[in-house]
Amino acid sequence: MQLGTAPARPAQIAILRRRTLLAATLGGLAAPALAQEAWPSRAARIIVPFAPGGTTDIPARIMADHLARRLGKPFVVENRSGAGGALGIRTVAQATDGHTLLHSTSAVAVLPALQRDPGFDPLADLVPVTMTSASPILLVVRADSRFRDLPALLARAKEAPGTISFSSSGIGTTVHLAGELLRTRAGVELLHVPYRGSAPSATAVLAGEVDAGFLSPIEVLPHIRAGRMRALANCAQSRILLPDVPAVAETVPEYDGVLLWFGLFGPRDMPAETVAVLMRELAPLRERSALTERMAEVGAETLLDGPEALAARLKAEVPLWKTIAERAGIARE
Repeated sequence: MQLGTAPARPAQIAILRRRTLLAATLGGLAAPALAQEAWPSRAARIIVPFAPGGTTDIPARIMADHLARRLGKPFVVENRSGAGGALGIRTVAQATDGHTLLHSTSAVAVLPALQRDPGFDPLADLVPVTMTSASPILLVVRADSRFRDLPALLARAKEAPGTISFSSSGIGTTVHLAGELLRTRAGVELLHVPYRGSAPSATAVLAGEVDAGFLSPIEVLPHIRAGRMRALANCAQSRILLPDVPAVAETVPEYDGVLLWFGLFGPRDMPAETVAVLMRELAPLRERSALTERMAEVGAETLLDGPEALAARLKAEVPLWKTIAERAGIARE
């Protein structure tokens, strides 16, 4: 005898309908998540807001090559110089394609102090990924200078206000602001002499045109090693790069630590998952790599220490440089 199936009751039919509807709903919700592509889903670009070949460009290209190999998608470095770096930074701040990054210097934090409308708010329009590297600003004098240390230079500046001069690579540069910060924190009057670039600024120190200069390691380390210059202090929070050279803060405790730093950013809507992917894939570069070796050549330390450190530096520096620029009387363009 063939066994039949008992007819379903109305209550059972209702339960089956609800289950079918729920399964369809959940399936519809899950579909987009399952279809979401891993980042990057196509070629990405790293905007460098300065000309090719500089100290910002080189690490960007090393990272681009590394990320392309690790992630299997092209990473193209695109130089967009102009307006002191603001043009390239704006490009990233306004990007909506999900595949545009920025590799910049501390100009990100400085430009709002120098320009009335740089076209971006570094605290709102950019997502910090990581500081890539940093180096100290050095306060240097000619080897035969009468000033043997920073206390001696500051003592003379207090005795004869406005007679001690320092060079920089230009008005509004980070090295200039480091000097203005010393003037403000130490309560002395120093004479700023701007030059058109770091090389002329270093030459001015060597020629005795100025008493001192605030310069990057790449410009002064060869002269220090050759015995033509002496470093009186570094502007970082502590002794770095040259262990025998004291930090400015050892003489002027109120002095904020100033670095020449490089950072990697995304636009404001970059997801945290993308930041995590970038940090995971960049991590091997912290060890001995093309990046660490190239940065060491220019007196910089490779960091790749994550978004928190970069976010904290931005939060501290953006208002600091606005205040120092105002006190120095630097007119905003």
